[in-house]
Amino acid sequence: MKIIGIALLMMGCLMAFSLGINIFQALYNAVNPFRVIEVIELFLLFFLLFLFFAESVYLFIKKKNQSQ
Repeated sequence: MKIIGIALLMMGCLMAFSLGINIFQALYNAVNPFRVIEVIELFLLFFLLFLFFAESVYLFIKKKNQSQ
């Protein structure tokens, strides 16, 4: 019974380790294109994201003030 328990424990640990490595590689590959972006492209990306969130906040505040 101990041998089966040890084998199952080792299998679980190895499966968790393998899954963790696969998730890490997937995240690395998802972020990898941003590593080759030049400074101006990075600035433009953050600027457009800022505009998107600023507009969302502005519309939320405007809608909240109209309801009062």
